[in-house]
Amino acid sequence: MNGIAAPIVAFEPSPTQDFLKPRRRVSVVMVVYMTGEALQRSLECVLADPLVDELVVVDNGSTRIDLARLKSLAERDARVRLLTGHGNVGFARGANLGARAAGGDIIVFLNPDAFLQAACVQELVRAIEGRPTPSLVGGRVLNADRTEQRGARRGDITPVSALMSLSHLSRHVAAWRRYEVHWEKDAAPEAVAAVPTVSGACICMRREDFDALGGFDEGYFLHVEDVDLCWRVRQAGGEVLFAPLAEVIHLGHTSHASPLRVEFHKGVGLARYFRKRAANLTERLVAWALSPVIVCTAVARPVVWRIRGRAT
Repeated sequence: MNGIAAPIVAFEPSPTQDFLKPRRRVSVVMVVYMTGEALQRSLECVLADPLVDELVVVDNGSTRIDLARLKSLAERDARVRLLTGHGNVGFARGANLGARAAGGDIIVFLNPDAFLQAACVQELVRAIEGRPTPSLVGGRVLNADRTEQRGARRGDITPVSALMSLSHLSRHVAAWRRYEVHWEKDAAPEAVAAVPTVSGACICMRREDFDALGGFDEGYFLHVEDVDLCWRVRQAGGEVLFAPLAEVIHLGHTSHASPLRVEFHKGVGLARYFRKRAANLTERLVAWALSPVIVCTAVARPVVWRIRGRAT
């Protein structure tokens, strides 16, 4: 392994608090696609947590070696359920497959290159209990150096806010500060707080809420399905919550998938999201007009990164 995970992974299991003993079952759902070396450590962190009753691994595509390891793990640990053979159906559909197969009352969706820290699941469960229906809780997603990751908590993502944020106008013009999408540089709240959008790298929902919303929208193949789910929770009169004590280290960029392909799907997803939430004819026309611009901009990003020498 590249060694980056060694000093940041929580090996000590978090203590089971009294309020959680008569509790509902927790299932972790993980969608896997050519993840790389981080996968094994991520699985270890999940299975080390005493509050995790079940781990459902949805294999959208792995190397023969990784698939053999997953099968061996499922044979050794009764908590692990492996779904394979369906091919690369995308994240949203894969996550829904995992949720349907899971037996837990509370479902935690976790990226395969994310490492649960001590008490993360406990804090997610604590945060969601007693909240309005529907509710969604996101963990505090951190970089390897423990700074908050970009996108861990965000404002409402609209064509206007996306443009203001991308152009940095929301940072430089005080009157437009409310349009800033990225909040990771703001001081983290001391307690669970309502936010418009959280990162799909680590989110938690009650099963009944997830099912009532129809799960992830399978019209998204990769990326933006988490933004869409947060928006639908709020549209349904529920809450999207950020739990600052539910920490998870997310490496990112560990998949062997082409960055160009990943950014393409991100652009397609964002364009679809804007069209979906358009409330009137004018907004729909604007969303459709912006769609090719959004996709082209997304595809251009990895090209610019390569030119500038940025690692992808």
